[in-house]
Amino acid sequence: MTEEIKNTDNNESGENKILAAISYIGVLCFVPLFLKKDSVFVQFHAKQGLILFIAWVITWAVGLFPVIGWVAAPVACISLIILSLLGFVYALSGKYWRIPYVSQYAEKIKI
Repeated sequence: MTEEIKNTDNNESGENKILAAISYIGVLCFVPLFLKKDSVFVQFHAKQGLILFIAWVITWAVGLFPVIGWVAAPVACISLIILSLLGFVYALSGKYWRIPYVSQYAEKIKI
């Protein structure tokens, strides 16, 4: 699997970069998702942030189950934290980063 990182065309404003970065902070993914419908850059990151938020909710639910949940949930949480931080940094730097496995679901979201 190849990860794709490409720069924006430097036309993205600082506001768009900040809103794109906010997409990776849990439930705040809904703010840029509905606020900046005209920005391809913000929508790209907001949709990935939404998929990560859904993964957080699923991880929380799995963590409620004894033994398997207690082992799987911490591993998933660490992975989600790392992916969220990387997405946050790439968004702030004005780059598109297709998160492995996440981006394929994010591309299917039509809003």
